Amino acid sequence: MKAGLLIVRHDNLKVYSPGRLFRFAIVNLEKEGGYPANFVCMLPIHISPAEKPSNFAQIFGDESLRLAKRLLTGAFKKERDSEIKAEIERRLELLEPQPVKQIACSGCGNLFHPRRVRRYGKNFCGECLKKRFAGRE
Repeated sequence: MKAGLLIVRHDNLKVYSPGRLFRFAIVNLEKEGGYPANFVCMLPIHISPAEKPSNFAQIFGDESLRLAKRLLTGAFKKERDSEIKAEIERRLELLEPQPVKQIACSGCGNLFHPRRVRRYGKNFCGECLKKRFAGRE
C-alpha cells in the first residue's frame, strides 16, 4: 500500500475548537477512485504505539512514526497556505520526542526524574522520601 496524506480544511464549523480546523486523512494512492473510496484512517495528533494505539498505529505498526514524519514533511514542502503549514509544523513538533526532565532534590541536591514536578513546593528524591517518612508505615 502506498500511503498519502490528504489535508481537509473545515471552515464555518461551530463544533470544532480553533485548533481543530484541519483533518489529516491517510489515503491509499494505489487504490483507484477519489477521497472516500481510498480512505485508510485519520492521522492522529499524538502517535503512541505503546499506550493506547490508534487506528493509524494499529495499521502501520512500528513504521507509524516514521511514516507520519515523512508524510508531514512532504506535505509541508508542497503546501502553500500559511495556516496549513503552521498546523503541519505544530504536528511535526509534537512528534519529536520530549527530553526527560531532571530536577535537583530539595534535600540532597542530586538530580532525579520526578513523577511530578511541584512548582512552588519541595521536590524530594526517593531516598530522601524514605528517610523522611521512614517511621510512618
